[in-house]
Amino acid sequence: MENQNEEVEVPQYFVCPISLQIMKDPVTAATGITYDRSSIERWLNASAITERLCPVTKQPLSNNSLTPNHTLRRLIQGWCVANASRGVERIPTPKAVLCRANIMKILRALSVPHLQPASLDQLISLIHHAKDEDKKLMADCGVVKSMASLIFKCFTEKSTIFLNKALKILTSIWIPANVSSEVRSIVIDNKNLIEAITWVLLDNNVEGKTLAINLVMEAVQIAGSSPLMERLEPKFLQGIVGLLTNNKIINVGPTKAALRALLEVCKHGRNKYKIIEANTIFHLIELELELGLGEPGKNKKLSELIFCLLAQLCSCADGRAQFLAHSGGIAVISKRVLRVSPVVDDRTIQILGLISKYSATNEVLHEMLKVGAVSKLCMVLQADSAKYLKDKVREMLRLHSYVWNNSPCIQVYLSTRYPMLQF
Repeated sequence: MENQNEEVEVPQYFVCPISLQIMKDPVTAATGITYDRSSIERWLNASAITERLCPVTKQPLSNNSLTPNHTLRRLIQGWCVANASRGVERIPTPKAVLCRANIMKILRALSVPHLQPASLDQLISLIHHAKDEDKKLMADCGVVKSMASLIFKCFTEKSTIFLNKALKILTSIWIPANVSSEVRSIVIDNKNLIEAITWVLLDNNVEGKTLAINLVMEAVQIAGSSPLMERLEPKFLQGIVGLLTNNKIINVGPTKAALRALLEVCKHGRNKYKIIEANTIFHLIELELELGLGEPGKNKKLSELIFCLLAQLCSCADGRAQFLAHSGGIAVISKRVLRVSPVVDDRTIQILGLISKYSATNEVLHEMLKVGAVSKLCMVLQADSAKYLKDKVREMLRLHSYVWNNSPCIQVYLSTRYPMLQF
């Protein structure tokens, strides 16, 4: 059909005063004048805060509040339908705009059992394309508190029907950089929520674990030395460590989040010992062995996090004992020297230095020689490594020269490269 829009007389009140086009999403400003949303928003964004005037009345706009004019929109849509035969296309119904009233309406419906599924779907739909300021508005309206309560309810009833959706909403809008301290405390200081998250981490719900560990990582990074960090239960840490196990298929995102969370919490109180008691060092070594079967450097960041955590845990006697109890501990970290990154080199030398200084039995020293750790130390001296690393290596070699001095690797590497080096 030939387009006949030019022959159709458009009612004047259907036309936006700014664009002079039919309004697709009419909204009314504080001055009572109706504009198309996209046009008035561009106008407001282009104006300085002190110069925001109504384009028609020239009156100051005290705020950016725009009220949807549903009646006018329906009139425009009805007119379009009536003139469809003359080539007028019906304007689509605009998507719901995120506003406080809409959010509060959804939260009220959330308390009604048979409306819960639809309410959660609405919240997920809203956050899908929400900007940071929209998420902040949702948090301030009480969405964080509602989702925390719903997650705890799932925990007490041992029901996972709404769990993943509630976790998804909570993790999506809980943005520490934007939300208020009051909203942050809902997560950080909420003992009930921590108990619920512990339950999720120990459960077999893979999606739930992934969402929960992202929430944990955000929480511990901003909690600092808060009471939360001091009173973490061993089973909570065991739940995080559980994400490092069963690595036939390594889920990199959650694994990184788990490692970052453990790195943060081990700085506080006795958490380091609780983490060690969860057999974490064993799992870290197994994870690094699994990574070593793939392409060198493919998961460099993951290896760096593993070695950083290993170095932290090996700074105490219990950690070193657990490390040495693994038959492949020294071998796997030695193999990664000079193959991954300077960060891994630094942490490896730190771990070997701690072992050689505090846990160097004859058995351990001979194992270091047998699995190639001593050879790698000599290679660090030959490589273009940082001076402080070479100094640490020389200190280790001098400290145990009585055991290693007659080994072929020492004689070859040091006699050719450093003939004047005296132990």
